Amino acid sequence: MRLAPIITAIVASAALYAIVLEREWLFGLVGREIPSQVSAKASTGNSADQEAVADDADKSDGRDLVRVLAMQSVSRDVESRIVLGGKTEATRIVDLKSEIAGLVISEPKRKGSLVRGGQIICELDAGARKAALAEAEARLVEARSNLSISSKLVKEGFATETKVVADRAALKTSEAAVERASLELKRLKIAAPFDGLLESDAAEIGSLLQPGSLCARIVQLDPIRLVGFVSESQVDSLNSGLDVSAALLNGRSVSGKLTFISRSADSATRTFRIEVEVPNADLSIRDGSTVEISIVTKRERGHFIPQSALTLNNQGILGVRTVENDIAQFSPVRIIRDTIDGIWISGLPDQANVIVAGQEFVTEGTPVLVTYRASPT
Repeated sequence: MRLAPIITAIVASAALYAIVLEREWLFGLVGREIPSQVSAKASTGNSADQEAVADDADKSDGRDLVRVLAMQSVSRDVESRIVLGGKTEATRIVDLKSEIAGLVISEPKRKGSLVRGGQIICELDAGARKAALAEAEARLVEARSNLSISSKLVKEGFATETKVVADRAALKTSEAAVERASLELKRLKIAAPFDGLLESDAAEIGSLLQPGSLCARIVQLDPIRLVGFVSESQVDSLNSGLDVSAALLNGRSVSGKLTFISRSADSATRTFRIEVEVPNADLSIRDGSTVEISIVTKRERGHFIPQSALTLNNQGILGVRTVENDIAQFSPVRIIRDTIDGIWISGLPDQANVIVAGQEFVTEGTPVLVTYRASPT
């Protein structure tokens, strides 16, 4: 039989008895005070610590507080906007085409060239058209003379009224022939209808143009048009003349006025076309570029908060938790617009303490211990 385990058990039992039931005798044996007495002395001898403990007691007021982080927010003027993707469009794009057949005799203007309204782009060879005009003018003189003579003969009784009617018809035919020949000569010169930019080379010298053949393409880029499509829920908030800003992919920002709102929806997307005119005097904005359009619909007061501060109450209503007299409250809000840095909301008073961290751990009427942080700018 081994004695070691028995002796060990006896010693452990004696030690446990001394620690639990004979603490005063044991601490007196080693010359130390009981920890509870040390705590009592410390509490009676340090008035600064007593005040701190009292302050904490006053803060808690006997309640179980939840720590939250809040920001003191003041409402500011904010613009409600509709933001949509779009593209740029030339104000005008015209294909200049020949109305008659003829050889090009003018030097071609190259694409990219600036042209003015009325400037000749293509000129065709007259051919026999000048001779045709001269012949028509001669026949007109003859017709006028014949009508004058026949009118006199009728008065003297040497001609019938039928002769006068025939000569009058011949005169009208001659006048029409002269007008037609003159118009043919005018069509020899194809001019730009407005100031613009050549998008294609003009017809080459010596080339034969037929009726409907392309002389050149001209685009007007000043002002340039921004085109986008808005949904059915957004279109009623728009009016012609609203301020519009837009951002191009190259980082450039431009501004203009809303000039057109379609009354007819696209049959496939159920969206409505809108147009904005933007100055483009230097022609730096190209036709067909991608653009982000931002339309200011109205201005109102709102608060700027982090997106993470939004929450839902038990009924599923969107809002934020606020603090009033160290009590958590719930306030329904409406989103005005969001940005990369935060979100604009309405529905709060001009000044509000918005909980931005810990709002998920409190409900309506929960006592809180608040720490404040600076509001975002």
